[in-house]
Amino acid sequence: MLSARKILGFAALAVGCCALRPDAADLTPPAGRMKALPARTLWVWERPEDLSTLDPRTTAIATLDRTVVLGRGVAIIPRRQSYLYPAGTTRIAVVRIEAPRAIDAALEPAAADLILETLTQAPAALQIDFDARRSQRDFYTALLRDLRRRMPAAMPLSITALASWCSNDDWISRLPVDEAVPMLFRMEPDRRSAPPDLPWFRIREPLCQSSVGISTREPSPVPTAGKRVYIFPDRGWHNDLPLVDHAAFAQRTLP
Repeated sequence: MLSARKILGFAALAVGCCALRPDAADLTPPAGRMKALPARTLWVWERPEDLSTLDPRTTAIATLDRTVVLGRGVAIIPRRQSYLYPAGTTRIAVVRIEAPRAIDAALEPAAADLILETLTQAPAALQIDFDARRSQRDFYTALLRDLRRRMPAAMPLSITALASWCSNDDWISRLPVDEAVPMLFRMEPDRRSAPPDLPWFRIREPLCQSSVGISTREPSPVPTAGKRVYIFPDRGWHNDLPLVDHAAFAQRTLP
């Protein structure tokens, strides 16, 4: 028989659990989920593309499915260009967010709804591409927490990240995401030509350590061996796919 003291203790614990706000839940994803996906991923942006020659065993695709525009309200720009890829290819759904100014917190549920609509096509993962300003970080954090709660529990959540977020600005460290992909291309000229060992250029954030985003026309400023490599085509995959098929591509680094 349970004592009255133990019964009261269990009751208090139950009340405490029920009183927890959803935002207080630990939404930290389990480590290593992205490793189940191919180590090389091609970003498929708003161009018609034919990727039917890809090898699904080695290469995934991350397709821009829609752009969500946040202003006085929430608007959606759907993908308009078609793309082809082989059966069995791992596909990551990408949603781009554009917001020219501070975002009203009341827009978050509607933004999350539009993003989650992309999951009806059953992608292997969801990736959010948003260059959030400092004034937009609270909104972005709340949005990512909302997405993580409402997504399938086993589906990875990825974000793209400015290089500064991964080096000298640690604000992303507590986001409920599986990875943050440092975007190491099309950066300002002085950083593009700077030695990669400068203190302000080093990747320090753990979320940014396992992957890297590069382009087909710029050498990677960091070693890519052992990382998940996302590749952006500067001139479209019709022109740039031969570069990626070159065996040495993923190992290129600045002199």
